[in-house]
Amino acid sequence: MDPVSTLRPIRASELATTAIERTPPHNDEAEMALLGAILHNNRAFERVADFLRPEHFSSRVHGRIFEAIGRLVDRGLIADPITLKQYFEADADLAEIGGYAYLMRLAGSVASIVNAEDYGRAVHDLHLRRQLISLGEDIVNDAYRDDLDNEAVTQIESAEQRLFTLASTGEIDSGLQAFSTALKASIDAANAAFRREGKLAGVPSGFADLDKLLGGLHPSDLLILAGRPSMGKTALATNIAFHAARTPLFLYGAEGADGSDVDTNRNHIVAFFSLEMSAEQLATRILAEQTQIPSERIRRGELSNDDFERLVVVSQELERLPLYIDDTPALSIAALRTRARRLKRSPGLSMIVVDYLQLMHGAATARNENRVQELSEITRGLKTVAKELEVPVVALSQLSRAVENREDKRPQLADLRESGSIEQDADVVMFVYRDEYYLARKEPREGTPEHVTWQEEMEKVHKLAEVIIGKQRHGPIGKVTLQFEGETTRFSNYVADDHLPDARY
Repeated sequence: MDPVSTLRPIRASELATTAIERTPPHNDEAEMALLGAILHNNRAFERVADFLRPEHFSSRVHGRIFEAIGRLVDRGLIADPITLKQYFEADADLAEIGGYAYLMRLAGSVASIVNAEDYGRAVHDLHLRRQLISLGEDIVNDAYRDDLDNEAVTQIESAEQRLFTLASTGEIDSGLQAFSTALKASIDAANAAFRREGKLAGVPSGFADLDKLLGGLHPSDLLILAGRPSMGKTALATNIAFHAARTPLFLYGAEGADGSDVDTNRNHIVAFFSLEMSAEQLATRILAEQTQIPSERIRRGELSNDDFERLVVVSQELERLPLYIDDTPALSIAALRTRARRLKRSPGLSMIVVDYLQLMHGAATARNENRVQELSEITRGLKTVAKELEVPVVALSQLSRAVENREDKRPQLADLRESGSIEQDADVVMFVYRDEYYLARKEPREGTPEHVTWQEEMEKVHKLAEVIIGKQRHGPIGKVTLQFEGETTRFSNYVADDHLPDARY
């Protein structure tokens, strides 16, 4: 018989029976040495209490001893075999390993607390290794399970999220830091802002008055850009993303190749997650903005030779911009985090734009739960991404219909749709408002005195838009006036005198 014909796939159960039995990593001696050091001198507990927990011990009994020590220390009492005796007198688990005599042996086995922190770190590291093994087993088992509702891509996102969570809990160097350390970072940022053109401390938005009010888009900030439909949220976000991508990257405290603080060889890298519009539609908008050719004419091909030449020239300039678009619909917060991390690793990342919040979804297990809770998870996730990657995240949001029922339709914080957590988690909340949009729908009958008054009011608000800063955690609130070209969906700096040149970016 041909030996090849006898070959068949090996089942997972067969692999399990032939696998080498391995004991999860642990170090009983290190756990005993640590407990002994703490019982010998309770000050050793302070060296490990900020990162070590009872569940980190491989021995359940050791974990319970550590927990009991912590309770006594927190109450200001001495933790030694005598004070611990009452906790374990009737404990069968401790009795099996020697009872009170075991506590005395622990306390007498160590004469110094010098190595207590090293022992604690060893115990913590082995705990993470055991967790990593458990996570790997779960990933393998989930992959073998035939579940149509749990696709492979979803499993990958879930696995990466769990791995990220494990990595976050494994960081034991974070915590309290000297004020001098934070002060130095603050002074460095202020120094960089002082030397930078425009005196900005963050990514420039491209709008002078908005940058002046915000100081730029700051790293680690979650900025909510909200508005009713047709107000121009996507247009404004696109304008901001485009301007950032064409602006040279400022090197905080460093020098560029020419000795300046600006790296002329690299611009801000922007990730634009468009859940509503396709990448092609978004690109058409940007082309319309920059060529001043209405997007409708571009889509229909109603172009003159000059228009087409201008399109070609502008497109050649735009294709070099570090602007990345992801138009995956119904994107999850886990998938966004994964893709943003990859971009951050290479080639880098300066800003994230999400269009828009209400089209995202949270964890797969929460999709059928309360929508408000899910949206809260999304906003918390976006804030976490901003802090983790140290970039500003601009997230667009819809407003509730309550705006339409008021005489003054300027939005307020209470109009944020579906969740108060948006306001809570955001560092900045901005609203886009165009009075012209509402006024145009109140046109009286022509030839009446009311129509004349209406025309006068329309002239005052024609092509004007407001960006209302409803919340700013690190600065003042206020209002910025911009110009808005509806045909090309382009915002620009407001110029009060028509005779002055248009201060467009």
